Amino acid sequence: MYRHIQALQQVSRRTLSSSARRQVENKVPHKQKHFQEDNGIPIHLKGGVSDAILYRTTMALTILGSAYVVYELVCAAFPKKKD
Repeated sequence: MYRHIQALQQVSRRTLSSSARRQVENKVPHKQKHFQEDNGIPIHLKGGVSDAILYRTTMALTILGSAYVVYELVCAAFPKKKD
């Protein structure tokens, strides 16, 4: 029982200590350089293929949604006649 408590104390000391096990690479300067580069690509597409897919999907949904709203407005403006 005492061994388990000691092991738990050791683990808790290790996780709470100020020294990190592995250093995480700082990617911010690389990303800043990439996004500030003047290569003629709009900023919302500089993220690569995933940004292009997301942009095109958003535009398609926006156009389809706008067309549906216009369709519903036309249907509401010209109701069907009851015979």
